[in-house]
Amino acid sequence: ITRPQVGQRLELECQTSKEDSGAFWVRQDKDGNLSFIVFISSLSRTTFSGKKETSTHFEASKDGKFYRLVVKSFKPQDEGNYFCLMNTNQVLYFSHGQPAFFPVTTTAAPVTPAPTTQPGITEKDPCPRTLDTETSKGKETNFFCDIFIWVPLSGACLLLLLALAVTITVCQQTRRRRCRCKR
Repeated sequence: ITRPQVGQRLELECQTSKEDSGAFWVRQDKDGNLSFIVFISSLSRTTFSGKKETSTHFEASKDGKFYRLVVKSFKPQDEGNYFCLMNTNQVLYFSHGQPAFFPVTTTAAPVTPAPTTQPGITEKDPCPRTLDTETSKGKETNFFCDIFIWVPLSGACLLLLLALAVTITVCQQTRRRRCRCKR
């Protein structure tokens, strides 16, 4: 996981098993939107977004089997997961996402003193325990999923069984007719 600072240079790398495939770099932002950054050909030629050969914000290069992407000055809009894609023999290969996010700053929650109880007064539990609704919802969801899977599957099996029975019956009738004609 890459934790860059504002304005810092960020370098990402992708390795391929073949030198002649070329590679695409794309970024998936926090909202899940994908954006094309650059295509690096097997001859190290780059094509950035907007069909440009160069970019003021990114650098891209190829060195043997390594395809590199550099964010010159990392900014908040650059946060996201970076992916390298390769098209080899009409098959598209995706690299694992390389997350690049600013470090999260956390602040400690304020500490509140525990309530004091007086003798003879019982304290109510502020978080009463209930049955685990997560697992019961999961079982309910699985039941509906099972219905959507098993009902069509059993219907298809029934149709296949019916087709098999009809086929056997028709074949037996045609054999009997052939036997009568030969006599």
